[in-house]
Amino acid sequence: FFFSRIIDQRFEKVSYFVFGDFNFRLDAKAVVETLCAKATMQTIRAADTNEVVKLIFRESDNDRKVMLQLEKKLFDYFNQDVFRDNNGTALLEFDRELSVFKDRLYELDISFPPSYPYSEDSSQGKQYMNTRCPAWCDRILMSHSAKELILKVKNDEKIVIYDHIGPNVCMGDHKPVFLSFRIAAGAGKPIANVHKCCVVQ
Repeated sequence: FFFSRIIDQRFEKVSYFVFGDFNFRLDAKAVVETLCAKATMQTIRAADTNEVVKLIFRESDNDRKVMLQLEKKLFDYFNQDVFRDNNGTALLEFDRELSVFKDRLYELDISFPPSYPYSEDSSQGKQYMNTRCPAWCDRILMSHSAKELILKVKNDEKIVIYDHIGPNVCMGDHKPVFLSFRIAAGAGKPIANVHKCCVVQ
């Protein structure tokens, strides 16, 4: 519905931003294959239904230490630093949900760690909960014309920041994200700065 309104020819074309919690998730299969490339997998099934209820990945050596446990509402990886080191950007290649809209929406480069799911314990501001694989759920997207507006450089005042808030503070299970930039009044409207005048006869 949203995109049908945007491309509807009856409405004036303007630059726009779309933001919030999109519940974007990483490609979980690819993440697990990468994080546990040298691990062996153990499958645990329910006795009554034979349904898989848990997967345990163990190191092949090192006393078969558990690296990852997966089950419904559990993603318990032994080293959460992988999601924080270099802002987790090594895992950005598995963030693929936005690719469907790449011809209509643009996003600045992400340079902050996954925004969800953080611990809600007030003393654990940087800790992720073990409920889901951390992901960049919270995003700020824009039309290509909006991108052109904010990336225009005038008088060397190009200051654009796309980041998250409260990296060390508990703010709930999501870290809010923000986009800060300068833009000239009337930017994006070609006739906004044209002085109207009348012709006296």
